Amino acid sequence: MSIAKQSPNLFLSTGHSCSYLPEHTANTLFMDPRFPITPELFGDFNRRGFRRSGDLIYRPHCQSCQACVPVRIPVDAFKAHRGQRRTLDHNRDLIVIAKAPAFDIEHFMLFLRYQNARHPGGTMANPDPPTYLRFLVGRHVDSTFFEFRAAKTLVAVAVVDHLPDGLSAVYTFYDPASPQRGLGTYAILWQIQKTLALNLPYLYLGYWVKESPKMAYKSRFQPLEGYQNGCWGPLVISGTTPDEPSFHAR
Repeated sequence: MSIAKQSPNLFLSTGHSCSYLPEHTANTLFMDPRFPITPELFGDFNRRGFRRSGDLIYRPHCQSCQACVPVRIPVDAFKAHRGQRRTLDHNRDLIVIAKAPAFDIEHFMLFLRYQNARHPGGTMANPDPPTYLRFLVGRHVDSTFFEFRAAKTLVAVAVVDHLPDGLSAVYTFYDPASPQRGLGTYAILWQIQKTLALNLPYLYLGYWVKESPKMAYKSRFQPLEGYQNGCWGPLVISGTTPDEPSFHAR
C-alpha cells in the first residue's frame, strides 16, 4: 500500500488553557505533521471538523465538553439580511487582489495594528515575521491572501484555503481605524460571493462556541450548518450577535 493511501496518525495534546472559554481546560487532536498532505486529504479532514493553523491540522477533542461546533455556510442558500446588504454597499469601492501566501511587510504591519487593537495580550500579540508566517501559511495547502484596498490603501487581508468542496476562512485582519466599514463582516460576505463564483457549495467558518462572545457573530450568516455527531446538518442559533466581529475564524 502506498503512503498516500494510508491514514495519518492522530495525536492528543495534554491539557491546555481553552482559547474560547475562560477557566476551561482543553485538549487538541492533531494530525501527524510529518504525514504528506494532499488537497483531497486536507479536504476530507476539513469535512470532519478539522482546521488548520500553519502546518498543524487539528480539532478540539475535550472529553467533558462538546462546545466547539465546526460550522459552514451553504452558499447557494445564503440570503444577506438588511444590515449585511448595507455593509456590501458601504464597501463597493474596495478592490480585491489575490496574492501568494508569502511575507509582505504591508500585510504584517496591518496584522500588528489589528492584533494590538482587537486582541491585546493574546497569543499572537507582537509576533515576529517568522511567527506570523507559521500562524497563517501552510506549506502543503492551496491558500491565497486576498487584499482589500480602498484606492491604494490596504484595509484588510483575508487568508483563505481552497478545498475540493469550498473555501475555508482561515483568518482575516483589518484596519481597526475603519469600524464604519464593517470589514470583518464584509470579508465573509465577499468570501461567500467568491465561493459562489467558483461553483463550490460551502464556505467553512471554523468553530462556533455558544458561550464565546467572540464567536457569536457567525450566527448572523444564515443558513448555517454544524458538524455534530459525525455529520453536517442545519444549526439553528437564537439570540443577537455583535454587528462587527472581531474576526477569528478558527
